[in-house]
Amino acid sequence: MNSSSSRRLRIGAAAALLAAGLALGGGAVAQEGLRPEVGRPLQVAQDLIKGGKYREALAKVREAEAAGARNANETYLIERMRLAAASGAGDADTAARSYDALSGSGRITGPEKLRMIESIAVSYYRLQQYGKAMQWSQRYLREGGTSGTIRTMLIQSQYLSGDFAGAAKELMVEIQGAERSGSPPAEDRLKLLLNAASKQGDNNAYVYAMEKLVTYYPKKEYWADLLSRMQRKPNFSDRLSLDAYRLSLATGSMSAPTDYMEMAQLALQADLASEGKQVIDKGMSSGALSTGAQADRAKRLKVLVDKKLAEDTASRAEDERQAAAAKSGDALVVLGMKLVYGGDAVKGVQLMQQGIAKGSLKRPEDARLHLGIGQLVAGDKAKAQATFKTVQGADGTADLARLWALYARRGAA
Repeated sequence: MNSSSSRRLRIGAAAALLAAGLALGGGAVAQEGLRPEVGRPLQVAQDLIKGGKYREALAKVREAEAAGARNANETYLIERMRLAAASGAGDADTAARSYDALSGSGRITGPEKLRMIESIAVSYYRLQQYGKAMQWSQRYLREGGTSGTIRTMLIQSQYLSGDFAGAAKELMVEIQGAERSGSPPAEDRLKLLLNAASKQGDNNAYVYAMEKLVTYYPKKEYWADLLSRMQRKPNFSDRLSLDAYRLSLATGSMSAPTDYMEMAQLALQADLASEGKQVIDKGMSSGALSTGAQADRAKRLKVLVDKKLAEDTASRAEDERQAAAAKSGDALVVLGMKLVYGGDAVKGVQLMQQGIAKGSLKRPEDARLHLGIGQLVAGDKAKAQATFKTVQGADGTADLARLWALYARRGAA
């Protein structure tokens, strides 16, 4: 929770200013129908409020109140001064009672009401009475208040009082409002939504927040969390592990030597020696595979990869002929991926498109996912995003495509 002591001090200072504004905003206390025994202590109370002496001001308000039967104007001014002094003194309950007395008088304007409600909400927050702070913050917003500080305080009050669902709902409003205005949602608000979702076990809200984080703040740790969560879903197919590793490598969130080794082996199994070579080379250059327990295995695997690459080069022309003659487009899609990772991404994408157009594919959603990846490698982000949007499937393909689209939009080089 990011409710720091410095923020609370700032809110406290704001409350003091609000209290002074409430007192002085009512005009001079010397008004028609105001007896001296009421007016004099109220004038002193006003001066005390200006000096920040709120407890002393409350005592003077009580002195004015003890002057006997009061007319409507005296009652109004007493309650107004009491609200101001109580707000500054942190006596939120007293301020709230004065507000209720004033709100029915018909003598306070809309802007004044908002200032009073805001002051009471802040006072309750300072007292760590988060339930009441939440109620008065909501009251402020219902009355038409637009302060971002109060909305933030409402969310923090909801979170701190255990209303995680309410906090998440308000955070969603704030995040979506920022996006509509063309501004990126603040990272700390997205992280707070993440925490609120985690507290209440709302996986949908958690994933929503994490996807927004990787969209606007594509840090390695956010990508690692999101990819791990996706792969733990019960419906995620093991055959998509290589595609998940691809995104992990692309986002820079892969670091474990065992992950590099497994990805390289999966690439070889998929008849993609060119990709396997890239993975091993990156693992070695990053230091993950150059030392330690995996270093010798990586060297042996690299020998195997180099041998397979030589075979692929020798048989490329025949492979293209056979793929073009095949009844299904699967061979063209695989061959296209080979070229994408072999340094000829433009030609590879063309072959993949031909394969998809030919049809009779064993897994058409996988093919479209791989086409999008190929287009991204080729440097065509717009086409890649459009392709990713067409990918369906409840076995993880659609989930992966959505994450690849997020990467294509914000995180791709």
